[in-house]
Parts: sequence; C-alpha cells; structure tokens
Amino acid sequence: MCGITGYIGYREAYPIVIKGLERLEYRGYDSAGIMMFDGQSIHISKTKGKVSDLKEITEKEEYRTKGSIGIGHTRWATHGVPNDVNSHPHSSMSGDLVMVHNGIIENYDTLKKELTNRGYTFQSDTDTEVLVNLIEEVKKKENCKLGKAVQLALTNVIGAYAIAVFDKTKPNEIVVA
Repeated sequence: MCGITGYIGYREAYPIVIKGLERLEYRGYDSAGIMMFDGQSIHISKTKGKVSDLKEITEKEEYRTKGSIGIGHTRWATHGVPNDVNSHPHSSMSGDLVMVHNGIIENYDTLKKELTNRGYTFQSDTDTEVLVNLIEEVKKKENCKLGKAVQLALTNVIGAYAIAVFDKTKPNEIVVA
C-alpha cells in the first residue's frame, strides 16, 4: 500500500519526511522516494526497496538532504514494475513540477497518448508521470496557478487518487488533492 508524507516550514525537512516514511513501513510497499527543495534546486532520490535503502543512497550526498520543503512516498506498484525509474516522486517534463501519488488513474493510457501527441515524453511506465505532465500542460495552457491547474487537470482523470504536488516556480506551497 502506498503512503505520502511531506513537510513545508522552517526546519530541515529531510528528517521529518524520512521519519514519516519509516512510520508508513508497516503498510507494505516495494519502493520509496523523496524530493527535497533547497531554495534553488530540486533533489530527487528514489529506489526500489526499503526506506533504509533510500536513506543510504540519499545520505551519501549531503546536498540531497538539504531544504525546508520535502515530499516522500512509499509505493506499491500498479502501473510499471517496481524499479528505480518507476518509483516516486516523478517530475514533469520541464522539471518544474514534482509529484507523488497514491491510487490508480484508470484512463492514464488515453491521457498519455494525448500528451505524447503534444510533444511530451515519458521516462517511466507510471500513471503518476502522466498526471504530473497533465497538470503542467493545464498550468501552461490556462496560465493559472498550481492549485487551479491541479483542480482542472483532475476533471479529466478517471480513478482514485491522493496526490501531493510541488512547483519550484512557487516554492512556498505543496498542493494536495
């Protein structure tokens, strides 16, 4: 079962987000990932395996643990096999948006084909990467803020979901739905 954790505030986010992921471990999962924003750059660490594996790869490079904004995820694969690429978080094609997602987007294949026809490319086999790019597409097309883009994009989605989305161009919020 998937789990989402996040933090935005004045303290270092990494210990808070990692502790949240460790508390979710009892639920069962096949991969874990984290996104940290240090005020300038997004740093994503993700891996197939346990939160302890994630901590090991993240803490090898200290800059990956810095920042006061972070989101984390434990994944139970539904679309795409459990591996490092399909693990969450996922970025939009521009790299501005980062998202974690629980649930299943049933019409992701149709949405992916539409986005591919508009020039989007995908690195993973996940419905999550499709959704973060759909949100980015709506944000650009409608020239709106992230919260409104999430709201509008989700009107095109069939399925069940819980999401947390971060936009590095407006780094004082995490939008959840």
